[in-house]
Amino acid sequence: MERIVKIDGKEVGFRASALTPRLYRHKIGRDMVQDLNRLRKAYGKAVEAAGLTKPGPDAKTAEVEAYEQAVRDAQMDVVDLEIFENAAYIMAKQYDASLPSTPEEWLDGFGTFSVYEVLPVILELWGANQHTTAKPKKK
Repeated sequence: MERIVKIDGKEVGFRASALTPRLYRHKIGRDMVQDLNRLRKAYGKAVEAAGLTKPGPDAKTAEVEAYEQAVRDAQMDVVDLEIFENAAYIMAKQYDASLPSTPEEWLDGFGTFSVYEVLPVILELWGANQHTTAKPKKK
């Protein structure tokens, strides 16, 4: 699955496939499944701590904008932010192999941007990548 997101005025593509966890493990040296599960929980807690409720599909533009601003204002810890940066880099690198060879070099190409604008896309791609069509066998 692929998505393109505008970050700091630049269009950045992200891709997630069966190869993504392997690339993450080899490049970052950590388990992507564990890291993104932690990241999903941290993101949920940050949104919950801010007392946010996601507006429904028929919500007014002002409500949606207020929700999105509140999400951006929510806080996560440094380890969670590093997990986000690494996962975003791997998915971006998988989309565009010509990107720099380290997450640090890639991030240096941007000014500031909100993690909370990109993080839902990363989690969505990861979630879509985790679905299976296989039916569990009965024991």
